[in-house]
Amino acid sequence: MTRLRSLSPQALGELRSQLETRFNAFKAQGLKLDMTRGKPANAQLDLATGIFGVLGEKDFTAADGTDTRNYGGLDGLPEVKAIFAELLGAPAAQVIIGGNSSLQIMHDTVVRALTHGVPGGSGPWSKSRVKFLCPSPGYDRHFAICEHFGIDMLPVELNASGPNMDQVEELVQSDASIKGMWCVPKYSNPTGCTYSDDVVQRLAKMKTAAPDFRIFWDNAYVVHDLYAESDRLLESLFEVELLKPGGMNGPQLAFAAVHRLGKGGRNQIARRVDRGRGVELERRCPV
Repeated sequence: MTRLRSLSPQALGELRSQLETRFNAFKAQGLKLDMTRGKPANAQLDLATGIFGVLGEKDFTAADGTDTRNYGGLDGLPEVKAIFAELLGAPAAQVIIGGNSSLQIMHDTVVRALTHGVPGGSGPWSKSRVKFLCPSPGYDRHFAICEHFGIDMLPVELNASGPNMDQVEELVQSDASIKGMWCVPKYSNPTGCTYSDDVVQRLAKMKTAAPDFRIFWDNAYVVHDLYAESDRLLESLFEVELLKPGGMNGPQLAFAAVHRLGKGGRNQIARRVDRGRGVELERRCPV
């Protein structure tokens, strides 16, 4: 790639002319492309069409007796909780179903931490400078949340096995203003890498200077395999280590998204809580 700073004014002018010519050629084709990310094809949507005709006129009572035509059942329908408990790796009793997209949930989680703090902290994050570790290249929507709220972003190298853990551990152990870290552990956006066992174990056992540090474990592509043989992610160990009293500081946050598998627009949240150990592991799943 040509370094623009090394070009003379004349060369820059010529390059601009060439790029404008290419740009105008694309415009002249009159293409009307839908570049929306994560949008299912019509054939994929058709696979879920039958779900709308499954229930009869009197099929409105859930397994626990909830009349689904009315208010109530704040933690979600038991049938739906059972479905997502398997995906989230949590007992159905520890799953809460709600109605937000995963990105909105992450946004709101950051906002709540900024305004109210998180368990284990000394108050709202916004009382002092806040930094996030951002494996790079990474998901621009994560970075946009940080940018919107003035959170300093510290890039760490992302390689074929995940983030450079030497960099990560050095930073979080030496700087208490680092409150969070973005992670897309499986088929990471945009490189497609899946975190190795070693990376997951080191993240799970990592000690941090900030007692209210949080990993935002955005497992958006947990079931989005393109081939029969799926990448293996050591997520179960991640959860086990986080729930150990001697593990990472406080609760961590895990998110998942499956809305690209069928109909869009309906979203669910799942949360896993282990109050017995004073640890809360949130797992939220938009559908």
